[in-house]
Amino acid sequence: MPTSRPIFYGSIPALITPFHNGKVDDRAFQALVEWQIMQGSHGLVPCGTTGESPTLDHDEHKRVVELCIEAAAGRVPVIAGTGSNSTAEAIDLTAHAKKAGAAGALVVVPYYNKPTQEGMYQHYRALNDAVDIPILIYNIPGRTGVNMTVETMARLARLANIVGVKDAANDITRTSLQRHAMGPDFIQLSGDDGNALGQAAHGGHGCISVSANVAPAELAAFQNALMAGDFKTALQWQDKLMPLHDALFVETSPGPVKYAASLRGLCAAEMRLPMAPVSPSTEKTVRAVMEGLGLLNRPLAAGSA
Repeated sequence: MPTSRPIFYGSIPALITPFHNGKVDDRAFQALVEWQIMQGSHGLVPCGTTGESPTLDHDEHKRVVELCIEAAAGRVPVIAGTGSNSTAEAIDLTAHAKKAGAAGALVVVPYYNKPTQEGMYQHYRALNDAVDIPILIYNIPGRTGVNMTVETMARLARLANIVGVKDAANDITRTSLQRHAMGPDFIQLSGDDGNALGQAAHGGHGCISVSANVAPAELAAFQNALMAGDFKTALQWQDKLMPLHDALFVETSPGPVKYAASLRGLCAAEMRLPMAPVSPSTEKTVRAVMEGLGLLNRPLAAGSA
């Protein structure tokens, strides 16, 4: 890991969005933000895929970002999810995030319309030129249907506001290739909890985490060990937490993590269609892992030690 910390680093939960009777549960969401900070998370991402951003209307999306920034109160950076497959829409959401006080924006590669590499470049260049805010590229080919190349990312890294990537390409070698192409100051955050240890060994800076929604102290301790260069301790955490990382993706996320959050009393397991409640077998798997980690008999105020 680098000796100096970038602006975004460590354990950064991709926050779920609690719902109650079909509406965003403002109180539960802000309580989640407070708990995350008290448990040691190094940053927060509202309105990512884990936050069911595709089913939030624009007013809800902007309100969730505002709620997160308000509750965080400057204690940790808030990186607002502002991506869209419409460049104009992404600019609008990113401009709102900037005005609301976000420290950065997480912008997914445009999905469904499958832009070319040049289309991706022009999309992010338009955002770079329109809004003066640090921007993280979110490369997740499994969700978007397209994979940004290292060469395209290197072009974008030369723009003033493109500062890093959340990498969920599921190819650990890309961390080294991107480090070679963009240099060590280009922020590389894992988009997969299970790959975060390997990515750190290749020079990565942290993880935008799903598991940290329900085990924030543990994921923060894991990242703290990595930042200290203590890979022995980090590997111990990896061995302990890998069953959780696996269980939270036995069905499409955020179904399992929403259910896990309900087990911890953080919010209801409620989601919006087309996300359906998880199956009984998934409930059994998630509950067993949570019990195995001792997460279900621990008060929310307790730490991980």
